[in-house]
Amino acid sequence: MIILTGGAGMIGSMVAWHLNIKMGFSDFIIVDDLINDQQEYNFNKRKFIEYIAKDDLEKYLSSKKNVSAVIHMGAISATTESNFNRLLQSNIRFSQFLWHWCAKNKVPIIYASSAATYGDGSFNYNDNESELDQLNPLNAYGYSKHFFDRWIQLELAKNQPTPPQWCGLKFFNVYGPNEYHKERMASVVFHAFNQYKKNKQIKLFKSEHPSYEDGMQVRDFIYVKDAVEIIIFFLNNNNFSGLYNAGTGNAETFKALAEAVLVNTKGQPDEIKYIDMPNDLKGKYQYYTQANMDKMKSIGFKNNFKNLNEGVTDYLENYLLTSDRYA
Repeated sequence: MIILTGGAGMIGSMVAWHLNIKMGFSDFIIVDDLINDQQEYNFNKRKFIEYIAKDDLEKYLSSKKNVSAVIHMGAISATTESNFNRLLQSNIRFSQFLWHWCAKNKVPIIYASSAATYGDGSFNYNDNESELDQLNPLNAYGYSKHFFDRWIQLELAKNQPTPPQWCGLKFFNVYGPNEYHKERMASVVFHAFNQYKKNKQIKLFKSEHPSYEDGMQVRDFIYVKDAVEIIIFFLNNNNFSGLYNAGTGNAETFKALAEAVLVNTKGQPDEIKYIDMPNDLKGKYQYYTQANMDKMKSIGFKNNFKNLNEGVTDYLENYLLTSDRYA
């Protein structure tokens, strides 16, 4: 039996989709707190054992001995979250609780870290545990993820009990179905689609960096189904532990993203407009991200990811442009 936290969220619910649809597996528990009514649709097609509120998980686990793995995707993922006490409880203390439980009960844990831990990328995007102390996240969310990554390294250095397998996945810019509840924090693909559908226009932030023209800010965009493939790889290969990048290894511009949306909505390139960056993102905005995927390749992971055009096409044609957008 698998414990899947964040199972009502975007990545977590798509893990559930993969387990059901790709693997024919339903022996898992979904753990989450619904932040709005829409999230129920993220998992109401799924077959699973039980849904448990996050605050009830500790009691539930106290009597469970048949857990084969913990997939921990649950977190506050808003990069604009400024209440660090909330991040402390949700992204650090809850993760520490799961780590200790997995160590005590000899259960593997796969958890979500984030590319936000890399900050402005000054020290590149290498998933090397020995370089963690160099990183400087740009926001409280990124720091909360970085704190937990570093805390694990301290546990290892002190020879504290550890899970038999642990994998922290540094997700880059994930987009795809079941992100609709994320509102402002949903992907640029989703926002671009909605903007064009409503106003026949896509808005992108102007650049405030002299090295980047408007629309030429660069991200490593990864389709959520591909992000899930990385999780499943570690679920099936429990002899690997460590921090690993979860991106494509290929950075593309926001302009290219908008153009991919326009291709699928029969729009025109001149329907892209540039707007000022919001004040709460100024000084906290990453202009370039690109995952170094060498470490993943070195352990045998085969990169068959969709490129941006392929991912956007699947997202729009099979979800956003249909009567039922949920996976």
